[in-house]
Amino acid sequence: MNTIRNDQYALITGASQGLGKSFALELAEKNINTLLVSLPGENLSVVNQEIKETYGVDSHFFELDMTKPEELDAFTQQVNERFEVFLLINNAGIGGTMKFDHAETRDIDSIIKLNVWVVSVMAHKILPNLLRQPKAYMLNVSSIAAGSPMGYKTVYPASKAFVYSFSLGLNEELKDTNVSVSVVNPGPMATNEEGSSRLNKHGLFARMITLKPDEVARYCIVHVFKRKRIIRVNFWSWLLMNNVPVWIKLPLLTEAVRKEIA
Repeated sequence: MNTIRNDQYALITGASQGLGKSFALELAEKNINTLLVSLPGENLSVVNQEIKETYGVDSHFFELDMTKPEELDAFTQQVNERFEVFLLINNAGIGGTMKFDHAETRDIDSIIKLNVWVVSVMAHKILPNLLRQPKAYMLNVSSIAAGSPMGYKTVYPASKAFVYSFSLGLNEELKDTNVSVSVVNPGPMATNEEGSSRLNKHGLFARMITLKPDEVARYCIVHVFKRKRIIRVNFWSWLLMNNVPVWIKLPLLTEAVRKEIA
C-alpha cells in the first residue's frame, strides 16, 4: 500500500452496523478518513462521531436510499466533486429467507436492486474518482452463498453470484490501470441478536464457521491493500461451497435454510 494522503477517503456503504461498521472502524484505526453511507434512521451519525472522537480522522456521513436513482446520482455527484476517494467498499446488501411463492414482489425487487443494481452503479459512478488517484482499490462484498443455489433463499445467492462474477470481470478489465478490484465471500456472521438466533438453528457446523465482523474487516483490509483478487476468510465454508458437488450441497443447504422458517 502506498502512503495515503490526508485528503483521501474510503467510502463504505452499509456502514451503520455489522460488517460495514467494522470496515469503517478498522480503516479509521489505520488513520484513514471515511465517508459513511446508510439508510436514514440507523444511527449513522453516532458511528461517524465515534470515529472522529476515537481516531481523530475526518469522517462524513450520508443517509440515503441508494436504490432510488435520483438519490444515488445526487450522492455520487457530490462525492466526486468534494472528495478524493481511493477506496470504495460496496458492503450494503440485503437477504431474506422465505418460500418463494410467499415472497412479495417488493422483497424480490429489494434484493436485486441493492445487491445487483446498487453495486454496479456505485462502482460505475465512483470509478472515475478512483482512476484519478495514484493507486486505488474497490472491495465488493459477495457471500459464501454465491457458491451454491439454495431453496428458501433463491434470489439472494443468485444476486451474490452476480457480485462475485462482476468483481472478477471488472478487475480483469482494469488490470492495466491503477485500480484493483477485490471480492470477499464471507460466511455467516453474527452481527446482531436476530442473526445469532437464526444461526443457532443450524447447529454445530454453522456455529463453527460463524465469523466475527471485526475479524473479517481486519482480514479484508489487509488483503485489499495487497491487491488480492479473491479474499477467502473461512477455509471450511469455502471448501464446502466450492468443492462439494451441487447435487449434494443443494439439498443439504436447502434443508438447513428451511429451519429458519420452520
